[in-house]
Amino acid sequence: MKVLVAQLNPTVGDMKGNTRKILDSIASGRKKGADIVLFSELALCGYPPEDLLLHPAFIDAQERYLEEIIQASHAIFVVVGTIRRNPKREEKALFNSAALICNKKLLGFADKQLLPTYDVFDERRYFEPGAPAKVWEYKNKRFGVLICEDIWQHAGEKYIGYTRYNKDPLQDLKEDRIDFLLNLSSSPFQFQKPLLRIDVCSKSCKTLKCPLILCCQVGGNDQLVFDGYSVHLDAKGDVQQIAKGFQEDEMLVDLAKPSSACPFVPDDMHDLYAALVLGVRDYLHKQGFKKGCLGLSGGIDSALVACIAVDALGRENVLALSMPSRYSSSGSKTDAQQLAKNLGLELKTISIEEMFRSALTTLGPHFKAQEEDVTEENVQARLRGLTLMALSNKFGYILLSTGNKSEMAMGYCTLYGDMAGGLSVISDVTKQQVYALCHWINREKKIIPQTIFDKPPSAELKENQKDSDTLPDYKVIDAVLQGYVEEFLSPEQIAQKYNLSLEQVQDLIHRIHLAEYKRRQAAPCIRVSKKAFRVGRRYPIVQGWL
Repeated sequence: MKVLVAQLNPTVGDMKGNTRKILDSIASGRKKGADIVLFSELALCGYPPEDLLLHPAFIDAQERYLEEIIQASHAIFVVVGTIRRNPKREEKALFNSAALICNKKLLGFADKQLLPTYDVFDERRYFEPGAPAKVWEYKNKRFGVLICEDIWQHAGEKYIGYTRYNKDPLQDLKEDRIDFLLNLSSSPFQFQKPLLRIDVCSKSCKTLKCPLILCCQVGGNDQLVFDGYSVHLDAKGDVQQIAKGFQEDEMLVDLAKPSSACPFVPDDMHDLYAALVLGVRDYLHKQGFKKGCLGLSGGIDSALVACIAVDALGRENVLALSMPSRYSSSGSKTDAQQLAKNLGLELKTISIEEMFRSALTTLGPHFKAQEEDVTEENVQARLRGLTLMALSNKFGYILLSTGNKSEMAMGYCTLYGDMAGGLSVISDVTKQQVYALCHWINREKKIIPQTIFDKPPSAELKENQKDSDTLPDYKVIDAVLQGYVEEFLSPEQIAQKYNLSLEQVQDLIHRIHLAEYKRRQAAPCIRVSKKAFRVGRRYPIVQGWL
């Protein structure tokens, strides 16, 4: 039995384009002698379709395109992720399904049984849980078909954490003695997720005592990035083959051919960087945009975003803007120039000094001679935001904002200033990860000047300003972020785990909640952590906790 794993990058809602990709893969499978072509979860409409599912016309269109796929299945078996209407409609009108097709006939559906409704997932909003899996037969082989989450429950609480379902779809197949298991997946990337997914697959293989083939979606859809890394494991749970990460790929699995284990050793920094690049590229290209712009301050955050933008869009499609003021150091200006030169970027310089003086003159009488404070600092940030947005509007750039997760957590950012933009590229990347990624970029060639690493972080909005004037060390902030936002630990547990004072931990948690209203107004982010601020995390702005 040969299975072609078609790891595709669909665009949500583009059923014409997605169907074209699916038909091309079916033709490729036939040419390569595959018996089965396997696609990812909801490959036909793209994942996640969200409230597009509430439009009857959307479901009608998918049914029409599914018929095209059925007619293209001559002499080959196709398993493709799709939506189907629920004829009984006990609660929800739809199922998240796999259509099983062969020889121009729709043989039936395998419906997803476990519907994640936590973190970035909201499937119970739309779908009815499916019935227990049946065994399918083709060319004297018996196989099961499960969809994404259906195999995660079996791996244990460590792998799901948020939900305990009242059934285990994998366990239902244990007594059926199937020859192999197919899994259609749209599993979003998060830092170190690929290895976790393989662990889940391995546990499934060991229970069923059969090989498993998982097809995972790849590409960026809004704030989610899907890493691909579709995989084939043997009955012992050892990796036999793995598809490429962060790009479309076809993997031909020959279940009758003996093979040796192929251990998967991920490169965490490569994967994190690749996810950010893919997230930027697909966010722009799938909307029909080609060009991005950003403010290049000479600091580490904008340096990282510039590198990501160049790799995602091409240097000819990226505009960097230096916007010095009276507080900008000469080192920051020359660092921005050197980085732009190293990347081959166009760098424009537009000073905000004249606009700043004019703003102070206009606002001064209304400030009633009060001392300068953060208000004047924020005016500068907003003038830079205004300048960037003006160029974005005039020339069709998507503005890429450059704030990191640690700053966003503390509210160390300015609404309508450095938070302005169409996409917040690294707002799910902590400050320590920013430095790690920049060192990774420089691993073979010094692209980011060393002086950018060496200088203390500063917004340069007043004389001799440093981030450390108002913030603790970023290592402390990132420890509290990890403990509170991702692990849901109490202040006492965080203080003990990271050897911090309880008062400091409580203060930082308080700051996290105070900044909720800012983050609610931020640009969409690229989610790369277990718990991003902008997607999958829901906290009230007005609340009395802590």
